Amino acid sequence: MAYSGAMERRNFLTTATLAAGAAAAAPHTPFAGEEDVSARQIPRWRGFNLQGRFGWPGHPYDGPAFEEFDFETMAEWGFDFARLPLNYWTWGSREDWTQLREEPLKQIDRAVELGRKHRVHVNINFHRVPGYCVNGREAEPADLFSGRAAERQRALDAAVFHWKAFARRYRGIPSRELSFDLINEPPKMRPWEGYLEERYVEVVNALVAGIREVDPGRLIVADGLDIGQLPVFGLAGLGIVQSTRGYLPKAVSHYTANWVPREEFESFAPPTWPLKDDKGTTWDRARLKKECIDPWLALAAKGVPVHVGEFGAFIKTPHPVVLAWLEDFLSLWREAGWGFAMWQLRGQFGVLDSGREDVAYEDWKGHKLDRKLLELLRRY
Repeated sequence: MAYSGAMERRNFLTTATLAAGAAAAAPHTPFAGEEDVSARQIPRWRGFNLQGRFGWPGHPYDGPAFEEFDFETMAEWGFDFARLPLNYWTWGSREDWTQLREEPLKQIDRAVELGRKHRVHVNINFHRVPGYCVNGREAEPADLFSGRAAERQRALDAAVFHWKAFARRYRGIPSRELSFDLINEPPKMRPWEGYLEERYVEVVNALVAGIREVDPGRLIVADGLDIGQLPVFGLAGLGIVQSTRGYLPKAVSHYTANWVPREEFESFAPPTWPLKDDKGTTWDRARLKKECIDPWLALAAKGVPVHVGEFGAFIKTPHPVVLAWLEDFLSLWREAGWGFAMWQLRGQFGVLDSGREDVAYEDWKGHKLDRKLLELLRRY
C-alpha cells in the first residue's frame, strides 16, 4: 500500500537525499563465492540480537551506536546473523511521523557495513514501529492494531512510509547481506481478539507491498502473532520468512522478570528443567516440540522458511536450568533446520557481561564470558 500523497510530497526531497547518501557508500557486492538468497530458502543463520547504544531508555544516542567488536566476535565464534531491534524514535519522531533524521540513520548504515565486512547477515527490525511497540505501546499517538479505523490507517501509512525510506536507502544491497523484519512481536492474541490476525495480515501485506514497490527483491521477515509465538498461515503465500520465539515456558525464560505480565507465568516457583507448572503439567523437550515446534512445522510444510528471531533466559534463572532447557530448544531447532538469534550477545540474557551470580566467567578481551553457554550455542 502506498503512503499518503501528503507524506509523499512533504518528504520527497528528504527520502531522495537519504537514498543518495546510501548510494554514495562503499559498493555493495555479495559475499565472495555465494549467491543471493530468497524467501524460498534461507541459510541456517545463527547469531544474536544487537541492541546498540541508542534509541532506548537509558541508552541515548551518543555517537557510534554499534561496535565492530560485536560483529568481529560473532564472526570469530562462527556466527553469521545479527538482528538489530530498532526504535523509530531514534531517526524519527512520535510527534511528526514524517520526520527522518540523517545522523542516526548513518549509524544503521555503519552496522550494515560492519556486517558486510565480517560476513554477518544484518536483519533490520523495527522493534518500535509507528503505532506499535510490545513495550510501552500506549506511548504511540495512534495504535496500529486497535482504536478508530482512521487512526489505525494513519499509523499504517506512517509505518509504510518509514519502511519505504529504508527500502530506498538500502536498495541494491543483496538479501544475503541484509533483510528487513517488519514489526517486533505483534500483540498477544486473547480469545476475544480474533480480529487481530486479520488486521496483522492486512498490515504485513501493506508493508511488504510498500517495500517491494521500491526494492522488489528484498528478503522480508514477519514475526509470528501472539508476541511472536504463533505462525500466521494467512501470510503463507506472500513470499516472506516468518520468525518465531524461544521463550516458553516463561517460568524458565523470565523468572522474576517484572516487565512480564503475571498471567503469562506458568509458575512462580524457582525453576527446574523439566518443569512442573502450577497446574501440575510437565514442561520438557516433548512439550516444547508440541507447543513451539509442531505448529511452525505445519507452516514450513507450505514452503515458508522459519527463523527463531529471539530466545534466551533472564539472569535469575539458575544457570544449570538455562543450559538444560536451551539444549532441548537448540536440538529441536536444528532438527527442524531453523537458525536462531539469541537475545542478547552482551547483557542479562547474553553470553558476555550478563551479571549472573552462578557463573564462573572467563575473561574475553576485557569482557566476562559465559563459556558454557557460548559452547552450547556453538554446538548447534
